[in-house]
Amino acid sequence: MLSVYEGFFSGGARIVHSDVVLGLVEGGQSHQVLSIHGEVRREATRQRMQDDACYRSLTAGGVGVTSLDRSAGLVDGSVAASVFSGPELAETARAMAGADVILSLKEQPLALLNQGGLPRRPVVVCLHRSDPENQGPALDELKAAIADGTVAACVCCAESTRDAYRAAGIPEDLLHVIPNGVDLLRFRPDPAVRIAFRAPLGIPADAPVIVFAARYATMKNVPLFLRAARAWLGREGGGHVLMCGAGMTDANPALWADIQVAFEGDLDVAERVHLLGVRHDMETVYAGSDVVALTSSSGEAAPLCLIEGMMCGAVPVTTDVGDSAAIVTGHGFVTPPDPGAIALAWSAAIAGRTDFAKTLDASRERFSRTRMIAAYADLLDRVDASYTGQVREELRPGLGGQEESGALGVLEVAEGDLGV
Repeated sequence: MLSVYEGFFSGGARIVHSDVVLGLVEGGQSHQVLSIHGEVRREATRQRMQDDACYRSLTAGGVGVTSLDRSAGLVDGSVAASVFSGPELAETARAMAGADVILSLKEQPLALLNQGGLPRRPVVVCLHRSDPENQGPALDELKAAIADGTVAACVCCAESTRDAYRAAGIPEDLLHVIPNGVDLLRFRPDPAVRIAFRAPLGIPADAPVIVFAARYATMKNVPLFLRAARAWLGREGGGHVLMCGAGMTDANPALWADIQVAFEGDLDVAERVHLLGVRHDMETVYAGSDVVALTSSSGEAAPLCLIEGMMCGAVPVTTDVGDSAAIVTGHGFVTPPDPGAIALAWSAAIAGRTDFAKTLDASRERFSRTRMIAAYADLLDRVDASYTGQVREELRPGLGGQEESGALGVLEVAEGDLGV
């Protein structure tokens, strides 16, 4: 298998996909990853592939990762996203030639995979949003790849994703829902970790804590979260708020401007907002928190922060976007996009945390990484078997009535026919 990433940068989709790849490797499949960009600048943060936690976990797990070494969003700029050089296409062809099935992390890499002259391989597109119309030209690239017969299936991480892409004109028979899952051994409540995490931040063991794990992006509605935080902190004299993710640092002037507007210069209260940036120990952050909050206005499908936070014992409170309500129902609260209502829900979540813990514990298997990976493996096996069968049928007349024995022989002939 070959996975093609737009790049390595902070975000739930890359975390889920990288975990899927590692899980499939653990199950015996062979995987490689090709990244279009070697570094990007997003959310006021320069993010190099080699520094990324997903890159490190993949390479540590024996997955080979290569890159076309493009740069995006940097001062020196980059060429147009849909224009690729001869060497870039040659590198892509080499990577594809060794794969039976290609996984595209979201639809953006299809701008590369749709280029002429590349090997023909079935592509499974992994979709992780609920707003295809806001993905620029990516939706058109997806439709072009489907029309060309390249796309064999689309994995939707949520029902809302399937509904949105179906409404956008993607054939329903290509859309398969595989809900996100997490490592239940890693993401779990841990009282000792909770205390150890809080101490360096000066947060008392009994203080109520809200965590907001998101990159600094418009869809996350950071101003709404901050207004809710101002209302809640003003009422909860001993409360603390944590903000994690790309752009959630002192170095982001846009975030500081949002904080100044939301807190109206009340620096005493604002001091209880902790900007933690990108963390590679989110299980620790969640275990140290009481509530995991999400205030997104669009784009979300099955937010990973809600699932990870819940599994660590933090009660989820979210706006109604994507599948968030379905994930949270019975485990936390869904709120309107109103700061006062959100603040009240945070307080109610903290008050009911003990009762919610029983429900969360009973539903852990629903959010299991094992279940997710098994579903991916089954779909990929079916795609591979179907493609191998199609190649066999196409080649049969030219084989003089003699079938090649096994998929490997068929694919080797297919590569020769296709000029790979």
